[in-house]
Amino acid sequence: MNKPFFRGLRDGIPIALGYFSVSFGFGILCINLGLSVLAAAGISLTNLTSAGQVAGVRIIAAGGTLIEMALTQLVINLRYSLFAISLSQKLDSSFTTPHRIAASFGITDEIFAVTYAQEGKVKPAYMYGVILISALGWVGGTALGAAMGQILPEMVSSAMGIMLYCMFLAIFVPPARKDRGVLMAVIVAALCSILFNTVLTFVSGGFAVIISALVSAALCALLFPVAEEEEAAA
Repeated sequence: MNKPFFRGLRDGIPIALGYFSVSFGFGILCINLGLSVLAAAGISLTNLTSAGQVAGVRIIAAGGTLIEMALTQLVINLRYSLFAISLSQKLDSSFTTPHRIAASFGITDEIFAVTYAQEGKVKPAYMYGVILISALGWVGGTALGAAMGQILPEMVSSAMGIMLYCMFLAIFVPPARKDRGVLMAVIVAALCSILFNTVLTFVSGGFAVIISALVSAALCALLFPVAEEEEAAA
């Protein structure tokens, strides 16, 4: 019996349950944008990234270009490369390059947090267990949400479609209440989004996301730079 793998499955159950409920809303969103149940499930199976998926399906629905899609995904998912670099310090010596490439597919915010919190070094089997159960929850919720989106009344379907956005709110509201820089970034990004939706409507949705993210990040980096630790007095 592979103990690390089954321990990973156990530790990933809470993630899977959370993903199942949230991805239900993504499935409904896909149906509302004209995608099929199979397409929705396929997107979740091959792209384990909530924000990236939402932006991606909107670009697909709007008939965006591949360059627009690639740049949008790069900006939104860039943080995962930082997670991977940090996580590399926790990996067991058995984590060869092929294992690292395979496990990189499943480095999400929650999987990173659970894996990094483990005592000692992490074996490949453990990460595979966490990733597998989490991905099953995400794909299963998407498929069920898409299927239900075809039969639920439009009023109910639209109401349940906001579940994914509730998750985004839950992610940035707590840090925004504590950090003025985060709060400013949220406000600037929201204002940019409103501008693109009301005035600069000729800009496609994907590039609007990219520009909004870069402008808010750059402005807040200038106004609220992260203070370096002061050197100890000699």
